[in-house]
Amino acid sequence: MKITGTCTDCLISRVRLECRLCNATDAKTAEAVFECTALLEEIKNAPLSHPQIASRIHRRAYEILGTSDPFAKLKREGNNQAIEVCKKVQGDLVTFRDFVLAAVIANTFDYGVKGHTVAEDFSEFFEREFEKGLTIDDTDAILPLCTSVVYLSDNCGEIVLDRLLIKYLKSRGAHVTLAVKDAPALNDATLQDAWDLHLDFIVDCLTTTGGGAEIGICMENIPDDLRNAIKRCTIIIAKGMANFESLSEMENLPPVAYLMAAKCGPVAEEAGGVPVGSKIAMLRK
Repeated sequence: MKITGTCTDCLISRVRLECRLCNATDAKTAEAVFECTALLEEIKNAPLSHPQIASRIHRRAYEILGTSDPFAKLKREGNNQAIEVCKKVQGDLVTFRDFVLAAVIANTFDYGVKGHTVAEDFSEFFEREFEKGLTIDDTDAILPLCTSVVYLSDNCGEIVLDRLLIKYLKSRGAHVTLAVKDAPALNDATLQDAWDLHLDFIVDCLTTTGGGAEIGICMENIPDDLRNAIKRCTIIIAKGMANFESLSEMENLPPVAYLMAAKCGPVAEEAGGVPVGSKIAMLRK
């Protein structure tokens, strides 16, 4: 996907959010916004994907603000909310579609999109969205491919529901490689978040996407274990919009199942012109 005016406005608004989360002074906020806007103008027409551009902007903001994880508190809160919802709903999830839908609803734990609001009462939100179902539903075509899975995670909170889907895949005999972020970026899940949820005891291989604080995935940065897993796998399950934006521009990939909530207009349009807010389980071979 190419970066648009909507994307640039969204990116700088997230820099302002990061400043607020760090209780930055007005002067420090102005510095961060100025420096990140200048960097964005410099690189927005470079041969980079949208997630690569966004990653550079966020890394610059973190550097200016002197922080490695401005979303740390929100990440903990998201995981705690999702754990409580899991306790309520996991007994009601039966089919592959059920587990996929639950994981897609949890993709709304996202603070990286201007105009998208994370539900304060996730339990009530989950029930309402579960009733609506999936706007794009390729689950019947996805499941038979889930023999050897590379699972690219996205946000905290979300990863709690991912764990239920991964357990379902494991119960069917799937080999699962789970890749989380190499370092904190927005509210994306890292190795520590996966360890806290004991995912290292559930999956066959727990690794990262490499590259430090990098949203989405950049194939030049991935570690050898993930590179080898992608070569061997029967399907990639890619969570969230940044992974969609990254992988949709790549060639010679295994089949990819994009599981996400379309939280902005450009992604909703790229996904087939669905309404913003749509829940998507879309297979692309």
